[in-house]
Amino acid sequence: MHVKSNDQVVVISGKDKGKKGKISKAFPKLNRVTVEGVNMVTKHQKPRNAMQPGGIIKKELPIDASNVMLVCPKCGKATRVAHKVTTVQNDAGKQVRKMVRVCKKCSAEID
Repeated sequence: MHVKSNDQVVVISGKDKGKKGKISKAFPKLNRVTVEGVNMVTKHQKPRNAMQPGGIIKKELPIDASNVMLVCPKCGKATRVAHKVTTVQNDAGKQVRKMVRVCKKCSAEID
């Protein structure tokens, strides 16, 4: 999946097209993500016990990951994601290969 939790994304299709938000939860096996403030639905909830009140609750449901596009933290534009293999030194001083996400517009490393 091209996005992870805590990534800033913009919705590119659907009823919330154009909205920006942060990914609160990602479901890689289902290829879905939950974005804060996007795909809000109302749920009528019955009180379960004396302490929990009932009423109408607004909650956000997951949307497909293909409907969101990552916002580059450096250039601030919605961009596609490329993957690049880099070598880094670990704690023991050995060279380790690491996969890094890269912005396709400004070539900045995302993580």
